[in-house]
Amino acid sequence: METYYAGAYWGPRKESPEECARRMEVMLASLPKSDPSFSRWFKPARSLKESLKRPLEPRHVALQQWIQGGVTHSDGGLPMKDLGYSVMAWNGERDEYDDSDFQVACGGYSPWVNNACVFKLPSKGPNAERVLTTPVLTALVRSMAIAWEPDWAVAMSHTHRDVVKPLQVERSPYVAWVTYLARHRGTVPPLPAPVHIESVEDKGTLIVLTPEHFTAANSTHVELAQRVRALLDGAGLLQPVTP
Repeated sequence: METYYAGAYWGPRKESPEECARRMEVMLASLPKSDPSFSRWFKPARSLKESLKRPLEPRHVALQQWIQGGVTHSDGGLPMKDLGYSVMAWNGERDEYDDSDFQVACGGYSPWVNNACVFKLPSKGPNAERVLTTPVLTALVRSMAIAWEPDWAVAMSHTHRDVVKPLQVERSPYVAWVTYLARHRGTVPPLPAPVHIESVEDKGTLIVLTPEHFTAANSTHVELAQRVRALLDGAGLLQPVTP
């Protein structure tokens, strides 16, 4: 059984908790349009029962306070704002195979850290049947792209990632089921069918490899991903994120 995730990644970008909260608010407002399982979130606690008592309020002020509490501290207890802020939320689904969570690291401007928003996606169950489809994953990646304005983003299986990772240049974008590339990377060239390309406002481009359920067990899917990667790399769109 392949498991899947979706992640958005960007380089050092100094942002305050207020600015990060604004972006988080945009993402949380759009997520329910992707799938109903993304309509509510809870803050982590020592147990699932306790976590369900800690709903995440999608209001700006509450989000700012939450993010501020995720600042990294030194061994001496001093805040290290250059490392940014880290927070996590869970959607409250008790079935560990059918739940989702997300982790966000934002506001970091040290060259030694990466900023990211990463979703753990359901793998088996009613939620998984809906989420692991091209329309939902495309909408999810679009939501992250609009909110966080990353350098790149992707929705892919862990198995596919493991297959292509040995060939991957560090900090460079993966090309998988759904890929987003920021506009500043350049113009996406014509790509072979059945690849679908669409704009994300004026921010970048979504590349959807296939309307089918992409799986690393399907050699046709993997070969298509490799072919598209070669074309994008040849066009200079897959340069590593510069620290």
